Amino acid sequence: MILYFSATGNTRFVAQGLAARLGDEALDLLDKIRRSDYTPIQSDAPFIICAPTYVCEMPRFLTAWLRRTPLTGNRDVYFIFTSGGYAGISGVLARSIVRKKGLRYMGCANLTMPRNYIASDAYPELETAEIERRIRQTNGQLEAIAASIERQERLRSRHVWLFEVLITLPFNPVWSRVRQGVRDFQATEKCVGCGKCARGCPLNVIRIVEGKPVWNGKSCAHCMSCIQNCPVEAIEYGNVTQKKQRYRFEKYRYAVQDDGRVK
Repeated sequence: MILYFSATGNTRFVAQGLAARLGDEALDLLDKIRRSDYTPIQSDAPFIICAPTYVCEMPRFLTAWLRRTPLTGNRDVYFIFTSGGYAGISGVLARSIVRKKGLRYMGCANLTMPRNYIASDAYPELETAEIERRIRQTNGQLEAIAASIERQERLRSRHVWLFEVLITLPFNPVWSRVRQGVRDFQATEKCVGCGKCARGCPLNVIRIVEGKPVWNGKSCAHCMSCIQNCPVEAIEYGNVTQKKQRYRFEKYRYAVQDDGRVK
């Protein structure tokens, strides 16, 4: 069973690509996370958790969901992380979660995909050629990952140093609280009130009021689902996102063939 969360399609592409190669099922966790549904999930095949990387680790809402949800049947758990190039301490935290659940951690793979975080000027926008290259590179790695899982082999990624853990663990919650507020989100006059932003928010911080989205709460995950998936590009984050290209994986699916193999 492949379990995944994906805000803009990168992790969905990876999860569905592995599902096709392994003859397995890929389950989108968005609704379960939104509804705080911790119903046990059973699988005869190994569990494969596919997740993006936010602030050097798995999204905290996904970590919380995994800790509370029983995984029954097969005891092997693999993790596949997508990021803009650095998955941080995601593997260390994943191993801790799995072992505390009494399951067997089978390692992780880190895959570099196009970055979707545009609510900061710290990250340069990628050229189309680089976006296509990353998608094709990741696509080419899925075959080997699937083969290793079929052979019940552990996946091996780079070593995570102790200083990375010591820096990230206290840094992440502070950064999330201070820099991931909702105040600067806004819908422009282009908004058509479709509600897609609210339906796609994993933390339910968006509600539609008089046909327009309103962001509630002190902070959110900054997953970029609302901004990137708006069909009319009506959502901005202050003036940081103005004139920036929106990214959704589906806009670049042409980079690979329909069967998921590299062109």
